Amino acid sequence: MCHFCNTFNNSKTNLVIQSIMKKLGILLFFLLIGLQINAQEKKWTLQECVAHALANNISVKQSELELDLAAIDKSDAFGNFLPNLNASASNSWNTGLTQNITTGVLETQTSRNSSYGVSAGVTLFNGLRNQRQLQRVKLSKLAAQYNLDKMQDDIALFVANSYLQVLLNKENLAVVKSQNEVTQAQIERTNQLVEAGTLPKGDLLEIKATSASEVQQIAIAENAVKISLISLAQLLLVKDYDTFDIANDDYDIIDDGYVSKDVSEIIESAQKNRQEVKIAENNVALAQKDLQIARSSFYPSLSGFFNYNTRESGSSRFVQGIDPNNPTYTEEIGVVQGTNQSVIGTFPNTIIEELNPLPFQEQLYNNDGISYGVSLSVPIFNGFSARNNVKRSKVNIKRSEFQLEQAKLDLESNVYQAYVDANGALKAYEAALVALESQELAYQYAKDRYDVGLTNAFDLSQSKLRYDNTQIEVNRSKYDYIFKIKVLELYFGIPAEELKF
Repeated sequence: MCHFCNTFNNSKTNLVIQSIMKKLGILLFFLLIGLQINAQEKKWTLQECVAHALANNISVKQSELELDLAAIDKSDAFGNFLPNLNASASNSWNTGLTQNITTGVLETQTSRNSSYGVSAGVTLFNGLRNQRQLQRVKLSKLAAQYNLDKMQDDIALFVANSYLQVLLNKENLAVVKSQNEVTQAQIERTNQLVEAGTLPKGDLLEIKATSASEVQQIAIAENAVKISLISLAQLLLVKDYDTFDIANDDYDIIDDGYVSKDVSEIIESAQKNRQEVKIAENNVALAQKDLQIARSSFYPSLSGFFNYNTRESGSSRFVQGIDPNNPTYTEEIGVVQGTNQSVIGTFPNTIIEELNPLPFQEQLYNNDGISYGVSLSVPIFNGFSARNNVKRSKVNIKRSEFQLEQAKLDLESNVYQAYVDANGALKAYEAALVALESQELAYQYAKDRYDVGLTNAFDLSQSKLRYDNTQIEVNRSKYDYIFKIKVLELYFGIPAEELKF
């Protein structure tokens, strides 16, 4: 009986465990499905794409590194004003015939000697080179910032163009699909009329051919959407091409009046705000600063120095002292004139004693010494290098001035081109809208005539094809106009992150 109870309890426990595991499995399954759905539902907005590109684009990162290097160069230039301080230490063993540093006598010995020193120096005057270098690195840092700003504007505009291209392809795909749905409805209705003997079978075949052509266009449009999405993902450095998608927002045309402005006003604003001109102007300032640095080579340089040195040795020391056994000795030092009597003198009897080296710290204290002073260097002749550097700097100034002039001309030409493109895109968009309205009426008229048997399927399909193409042209001209407005706004000086879409 007990054995039966145990068996029953074990079976019941196993059923409970199996039930729990089953529920956990179901929960985990739905959790994974939910995560997958959330990942697939991720839709990138234009603002997210631009922000992601600016944070991850390799070209932007390289420009940021140039800015970091400019900051390091500035620190170097500031350090030129500070004194330099260096310490040195050496310890050596000498074996053989060497000079005893205590007595100065050459001896065959093994000795250990060490020396220590501290030196400091400061530049007092070097033709204002340090000041010019500091001014130059500040200009270099400013140039790096201009290059970074230009790179960010270019990347933002490039991303916006790619994003709008995806939207255009999606809208074109929607147009083709929508029109194919209409064609499918016409096939069904025409088939009924053919079976009733109202329309010839050729009309049905014509509409089916139109449907087949539209199906082909749908495949082409879907491929265009996929390719444009992959291109945008690659630009953003996003690796998951399969799930990458953008938000299907309907971007309206936002024109704050820049297209209607006078082109001279836009050119004037561009020359004040665009990085192309700022970079060229900064290059002129850099070339002028290089000329000042080159001229500093003609001036003398004055520097101050301070040195502290000491030494220590492990060799025995020799000390002159009084002989304790015979402290004095006498000897004749002369005679008395006239009597020739000897004059005897008593002198201390000294001997040389070999003793152990003094303690380390005591030797350093006894053997130290300092030196200080100023050093003046006057350039007299250096193989024309200083003079040629000045000439070279003058040539670079001329070159940078020509580049500045060319940058202004290029910017003016680009603004004119952007202005003409924006106005042309506006006219093309307005014309496309008028054409769409006309083609819609023409298609509806052809459809009504076809419904009452006054026209054939071929004429209807041609009218429908023109209507479809006009819708696609409206989409193309719309996004082309939006993009060219933004180009014009950038030239006017609107930052890329403040562009309105």
